[in-house]
Amino acid sequence: MSGVKNVILCGVGGQGTILASRILSICLIEAGYDVKMSEIHGMSQRGGNVTTQVRYGEKVYSPIIGKGSADVLVAFEKLEALRNLSDVRTDGGTVIINDFAIQSLLTLQGAMEYPDDAAERVRALVKDTKVIDATGLATDLGNPKAANIVLLGATVKALGLESLDWDYALEQCVKPEFLEMNKLAFKAGLEA
Repeated sequence: MSGVKNVILCGVGGQGTILASRILSICLIEAGYDVKMSEIHGMSQRGGNVTTQVRYGEKVYSPIIGKGSADVLVAFEKLEALRNLSDVRTDGGTVIINDFAIQSLLTLQGAMEYPDDAAERVRALVKDTKVIDATGLATDLGNPKAANIVLLGATVKALGLESLDWDYALEQCVKPEFLEMNKLAFKAGLEA
């Protein structure tokens, strides 16, 4: 479907994947786009994987992004980039990876090794792969939990949506006591 953009955000429970997707969706709706969002939780509150799909355009009929159709894949953790790589377009797709690792139960038990070369493996298949230290940038701002908003800023830049009213969307979703710090995190992501 021409004119529809497909974005997948993936991470581990507790990283704020759903919050970032909600902010993205609210801002796109306010800008007049038709938006569909879906969420998949895999024991997310216990550190399982979380994937959200956001589709927007003039008219969107389904919230589901087909395999190999995502314009942008945003991985909040390196292994999640590998797990969801088959969802991104290899011809013109973009992958944004947080340079951050969360050990799974299997790696902690020694049943498998964490793939430290995850970003390089993704880059070998998708030329437009950007690796940013979102967690480090958020930590420098005073709260590592704001890495999701740093990644949201980087996503907005990749989609060319900087001119939308992101302050409004942040105000709708973020508690007032965290709003200014999250605005700084968003700006850091735009600049990353």
